[in-house]
Amino acid sequence: MIERKTYLEQLSAWKDEKVIKVITGIRRCGKSTLLKQMQERLIKEGVTEDQIVSINFEDLENEALLDYKALYASIQKRLCLNRMTYIFLDEIQRVEAFEKVVDSLFLKENVDIYITVSDTYLLSGDLVTLLSGRYIEITLLPLSFKEVVEAQKPENLDQAFLNYMRNGGFPYLATVNKISEKAPDYLEGILNTVVVKDIEERQNRRNNDGNQRKTTDAALLLTIARYLASVVGSPVSAKKVTDTLISSSRKISSNTVSDYMEALSEAFIFYKADRFDVVGKQLLKVNAKWYLVDLGLRTVMLP
Repeated sequence: MIERKTYLEQLSAWKDEKVIKVITGIRRCGKSTLLKQMQERLIKEGVTEDQIVSINFEDLENEALLDYKALYASIQKRLCLNRMTYIFLDEIQRVEAFEKVVDSLFLKENVDIYITVSDTYLLSGDLVTLLSGRYIEITLLPLSFKEVVEAQKPENLDQAFLNYMRNGGFPYLATVNKISEKAPDYLEGILNTVVVKDIEERQNRRNNDGNQRKTTDAALLLTIARYLASVVGSPVSAKKVTDTLISSSRKISSNTVSDYMEALSEAFIFYKADRFDVVGKQLLKVNAKWYLVDLGLRTVMLP
């Protein structure tokens, strides 16, 4: 495993503090691995294995624990008496009403909670409501070039940098042979899963909650993502994107484009950098810059 030192230091800084540690980020950026590395660090620091409760809800063996009452009962039995219990819940969003479990555990003494969230069903805005502000969020990114170099130890740094610019830094691609051959299919899979499946499901769920009958246009969503990827570093507004789509004979409203851009941001595909008025010292709401989470995704968006 590639050690994510920066993120481990952040988690360690909050160790034993009365706050829920929430790790978010795009799919396949290494959230589950980070949890494992944190557990290994705890053991090296003297924490015993019986003090660690680790559950991955993608594992079929834990299917019975998808019921929040069963999950709470199972964890409660494993709490250590008069010692700290470290609880790691991976892909917690798969448990319906999971916040009841987390909030109840949070109220107990000697409990330190770490959870990961990757599905766009549950992101930052929802966490504020569900966890009542009792958490800190650590957003995990794909590997930096420094981390890739430390993992691969390439002989030619220039070539390694060109590969990084083309294939990006998803951990899997940094640990396999013949990266260039496998990267496009792997990255295409991530893009389709996040854009076509996750965001579409979440937007449709939101529309249904608001008693609306609109469905998400996956093709339009991908078109907007490709446009944003093509203008990385340039000032962009929802109106500018709308005008571009209209000029290509696409009927679309600025509100819809704005919603889709926000969805791409919530799914950790793009990060928005707002403009700042130095004189007035206020954030300007228009013409922000949008940056892609990983260069490899840009490669498959704009072949």
